[in-house]
Amino acid sequence: MTSLTPSGSATAEARFRGVPLSVLDLAPVVSGSTPSAALAQTLELARHVDDLGFRRYWLAEHHNMPGIASSAPPILIGAVAAATTSIRVGSGGVMLPNHMPLVVAEQFGTLEALHPGRIDLGIGRAPGTDGLTAHALRGNSDPRLVEEFPQHLAHVRAFFSGEWPDGHPYAGITATPGHGANVPVWLLGSSDYSARAAAALGLPFSFAHHFSSTNTVPALTLYRDGFQPSAEFAAPYAMVAVSVVLADDDERAQWLAGPMKLSMARLRSGRPGPLPTPEEAAAYEFAPAELELLAPFLGGQIAGGPDTVRRELEALLDRTAADELMVVTTVSPHADRLRSYDLLAGLLP
Repeated sequence: MTSLTPSGSATAEARFRGVPLSVLDLAPVVSGSTPSAALAQTLELARHVDDLGFRRYWLAEHHNMPGIASSAPPILIGAVAAATTSIRVGSGGVMLPNHMPLVVAEQFGTLEALHPGRIDLGIGRAPGTDGLTAHALRGNSDPRLVEEFPQHLAHVRAFFSGEWPDGHPYAGITATPGHGANVPVWLLGSSDYSARAAAALGLPFSFAHHFSSTNTVPALTLYRDGFQPSAEFAAPYAMVAVSVVLADDDERAQWLAGPMKLSMARLRSGRPGPLPTPEEAAAYEFAPAELELLAPFLGGQIAGGPDTVRRELEALLDRTAADELMVVTTVSPHADRLRSYDLLAGLLP
């Protein structure tokens, strides 16, 4: 069976009500700053949560977004894994329509060869960007690249396992590194498609509650009810990604959460940009149409002091029965981001 836990840790694992805590990072580029600074902060945060005992650290794939520097997860995964000691590092996720399966298998096989027992491969079905940028990434705007997701996913897994259908033309190709690599494959999603696919294939599933909160419980129910045990995983394993901003009190947390709210409003209205500062966000007046666009996003956000966050996380676990929580905290100043994870690790059940 494939292991989803760290190979070893020098510190106690960070848990909330017995559930492991993990981190999703988009490497946010703050207004007036640079991608270089954002990536330096990613490495600092990774070392910090590794010391705190968080289970895994995943990097998202986004393109053509001035406020997100995590456009190349495999490169960042290598840097984060080299800068840390125990935490599992992976993709949240690789957007498979943008990449050929052999390339993915070789990249993650290389990462696993360099950092044995610490690499995860989270895979998404969407391109993670707009249509024109997707064309620039892959030189093709054919929508069938998304429709062929099941076949491409099967190819990635076969390059790892070496198990191909009889007569398959790729059976003579050996991914090196890649073949035989112990890289757990996860499916990521924000609707029922990946939930059904993960269940049918017997794979772990991560749901994007942080921007699709109304679909969380239905998708997890479909996943658990339909799960078919596989050679790698005997039982369903569901992780829920949630946005959390934790500060010493509710007022500070709400102030720190303002920039992500404004950033999402701009993104949903076709105006992506750097992450605003809290001062910029506090001065902005949202139009009713913007608040309507934000409604699905706001349902997956938790912001407050320790008592508020504890109460809301407990309610989330009651609703979802998640096996793991993956927390994304996109705030500035960076010291407040580090502080948020400190406070989260210190929450008592």
